[in-house]
Amino acid sequence: MKLILTQEVDGLGAAGDVVDVKPGYGRNYLVPRGVAIAWTRGAEKTVESIKAARSARAVRDQAHAEEIKAKLQGATVDVKVRAGQGGRLFGAVTVAEIAEAITGATGESVDKRTIVVTNPIKSLGAHNVSVKLHDEVSAAVSINVQAA
Repeated sequence: MKLILTQEVDGLGAAGDVVDVKPGYGRNYLVPRGVAIAWTRGAEKTVESIKAARSARAVRDQAHAEEIKAKLQGATVDVKVRAGQGGRLFGAVTVAEIAEAITGATGESVDKRTIVVTNPIKSLGAHNVSVKLHDEVSAAVSINVQAA
């Protein structure tokens, strides 16, 4: 079954790639989750628009990724959230909130899908997250969660 990926899938491909997968995997997993669309001649035209959007979002090259890594690792990012007594949060800090705080603190826009949080952040204080900037470049970012 031929599909066009709309998002990056580990071990399969990036957005805009045309991949050939087993029918069950495509029909039952990729398409219902919105990660892929069925390949047709008409849909093939959307591949160019998906690739253009991906290239605009992506970091230009490894050298540019290293520059962004230096900015991110040198900055301390403050995330303000609602918290109850004892520093316990109402829910967990989301990657969208982290991405917004990183953009505000450093001026570099970071896609929320590139942020890796190993354990859910559910308390105030200092935490570390990883940002995958390029295939070979990841930045460790220090997050300081504060009560709003």
